[in-house]
Amino acid sequence: MDARRRRVLIAIALALLALLLALRFALQPERATRFLLSRVGGTLGLDITFSGAAEYRLRGTPRLEIRGIVAREPGAQVPLLTADRILLSLPWSTIRARGAALDAERLELDRPVLQLAALRHWLSTRPPSEEPRLPTLARGLLVRDGSLRNDGADADWFIDGIAIDIARLAPTEPLRARVRGRYVADTLRVPFDLALALQRMQALADASPTGMGVVGRLAVLGGKQWRMPAHLRLSGPLRFRTDDIQVVPARLGIAGSYVTQASNLPFAMGAHGPIRYDYGKLSMETAPLVVRGRGAEAEDPIPDAMARGSVALGDALALDLDGNIAQWPQAWPELPAPLHRPRGPVEVGLDYLGPADLSGIVQLRASKDATRFDGRFRIAAITDWLDAGMATPLPPLDGRMDTPLLEIVGARLEGVHVEVDEPTIAPTGND
Repeated sequence: MDARRRRVLIAIALALLALLLALRFALQPERATRFLLSRVGGTLGLDITFSGAAEYRLRGTPRLEIRGIVAREPGAQVPLLTADRILLSLPWSTIRARGAALDAERLELDRPVLQLAALRHWLSTRPPSEEPRLPTLARGLLVRDGSLRNDGADADWFIDGIAIDIARLAPTEPLRARVRGRYVADTLRVPFDLALALQRMQALADASPTGMGVVGRLAVLGGKQWRMPAHLRLSGPLRFRTDDIQVVPARLGIAGSYVTQASNLPFAMGAHGPIRYDYGKLSMETAPLVVRGRGAEAEDPIPDAMARGSVALGDALALDLDGNIAQWPQAWPELPAPLHRPRGPVEVGLDYLGPADLSGIVQLRASKDATRFDGRFRIAAITDWLDAGMATPLPPLDGRMDTPLLEIVGARLEGVHVEVDEPTIAPTGND
């Protein structure tokens, strides 16, 4: 056998050996998966590991299924993402493209937990991308029992029970999704079930505005004392930016009921203005707000009111509103003469900074002509007063009233100053 033939045979043997080694590697799912995750993690600047079983299928459309996934920044104690199971199905064309194409068939995640603070830190370390892209998922996205955590950040809250169902996701096409979950902050619970529509998904990556619509049901649960089931409609141009998420301007409509053990007070509310989410704080500022009662006029204690100001929810709930009550509700008790039932609007202002379940003290300002009241109250005490049929002429308020004229049982008093004390509210106004 000449030297040339020997070299050919050796080359063939080496090629066969390499093929056998490749097949052996390919037939070891765990080893192949670790290699794949190492490559992906290196690209993203993350350590991605798994502790469960790993399976993949090469016939037809390749599919990779991994259990016990953990992704974190190198050296970080808190993982960015964990998941009980991730399934990714993607065509051969995407595999051959080596990242040039982001087309996939389907993505599923079981019990994923995303840490918001870790995500924010990781995003701050990423190099700027000239052409941010979103993947195409021809058969959609499914998330089961997910959780978004904000532990240790500016605000202590989380969203659990997250379920997301998207039939198809494509950057240049409209998106329709169903999103369910439960927001939790201290004693406040807000379960929600919403339908979401976006005009163009790619806008989320390139920080340009895109039309958004949300419709569905939610319920605000303030401990065992009260609940507020409602139907929600929200629309406006949505924009994802590096440091915040905003809908400017947003149109918000809510039809709900304030429910206690003894009463059910239906209402409608509308608002129009900028909504922003920034570092754990959701806010709506300089927005006109309209509230209407939906009960029988003679029995409805919820007044027709208009206000402008700000509402913010983070580690606490903050309200700063100024406006007016269109007219004195028929269901409210009459005041002493000459106030009686004031004709025309009554100017009002509300300030609140406290727990999100509204268990703190509300600051109230009200004025009509030369009469002015400055006081404080607790919503739970007002609710008890309503449930008791407004048995006393005045609700449980703490504060002072100044009026130039007051008539009581035939007596005419001028330059009146009245102090009202509510035992449940400390004199300093602190909880």
